[in-house]
Amino acid sequence: MTGTATVVGAGIGGLATAIGLRRAGWTVTVLERRTELERYGAAFGIHPTAQSALDRLGVGDALRDHAVPYRDAHIRTPEGTPMARLPLERIESKAGRPELLISRPYLLDALLAGLDAFGDVPLKLGERVTDLDDLAAGQDLVIGADGIRSAVRTDRFGDRSGPRRVGTVAWIGIADLESPVHGETWGSGRFFGLTPVEPGRTNWYATVPEATTAEELRASFAGWHDPIPRILDATDPATWIRYEMRHLHPALPSFVSADARPASRVTTDARPASRVTTGARPTPVALVGDAAHAMTPNLGQGACTAILDADALTRALAAAPPGPAGTAGALRAYDAERRRSAQRTAFASRTLHRFMSTERTRLRDAAVRLLPG
Repeated sequence: MTGTATVVGAGIGGLATAIGLRRAGWTVTVLERRTELERYGAAFGIHPTAQSALDRLGVGDALRDHAVPYRDAHIRTPEGTPMARLPLERIESKAGRPELLISRPYLLDALLAGLDAFGDVPLKLGERVTDLDDLAAGQDLVIGADGIRSAVRTDRFGDRSGPRRVGTVAWIGIADLESPVHGETWGSGRFFGLTPVEPGRTNWYATVPEATTAEELRASFAGWHDPIPRILDATDPATWIRYEMRHLHPALPSFVSADARPASRVTTDARPASRVTTGARPTPVALVGDAAHAMTPNLGQGACTAILDADALTRALAAAPPGPAGTAGALRAYDAERRRSAQRTAFASRTLHRFMSTERTRLRDAAVRLLPG
């Protein structure tokens, strides 16, 4: 089937969804509340399943042009002693291709180039959603890809599910220094990760509950194994990103809706939240990415799950018969394929965060040493 759709949000999930819909023959508009796209340089891990999805979207080659394989990574103690190997080789052996790492700006550029190639998909910046009724007028589908604080989700699904803090502050950056080792180092209540991102540079991430400044972060890892202190010294603190880790809670009962919205509404600052949906059929809505299942970053699956959402949704719509019943059936198929899988990943990531961040390190480390490899 084909139709008209508005995608709210121009992040990884939103752009991938827009590409998939346009490839399926839909007329698509993309709205982004920011006046420019975020281009911070954190690295994304792209699992082979997500690579296959990007191939189906026609941007797999552009991904590989700037990505590097992720291999030979370990979990270490702060002294540098390896405790276990990350399962990267098993993933590669099973999939026939390695996990890839790519800087966020490069992945965005690949998706933007894929979208621009159509020549007829407008990307409108500085567009903030304040009323889903107005936005959905004349549309066959609205996709909420607008992140953990999704206005689309709140309007259609209510505010029961929303951002919840996990009590940890994370730091990320890219150093102009190539690390000789990769993986994660787990200490007491804190950890530090190192991954390749491109030749001559290293992507790093860290959590320290009590650190609020660059100096405090450096001091927290001053006694840890090489090259962690050197990596921090080689990174300009002005480029570091510090954020509070959050996840979406409670989990949504569905990623899709064609029902009238609840009483809680999104409006402009001065507009009353009152207009009630009448007998007209409400425009269907589907959520993708963080709007549907924002998770902690511990499994490194946030970008992958957004890409898989986009692929599953657009495949279901492309195969559906025309008309509202076809759209409804496609949305049900998307929800059935993606919701439980994505929510299991989110739960596993939260569980891993608690495990990594514990102060009971002797028990944790003993368990880690039992892992294969």
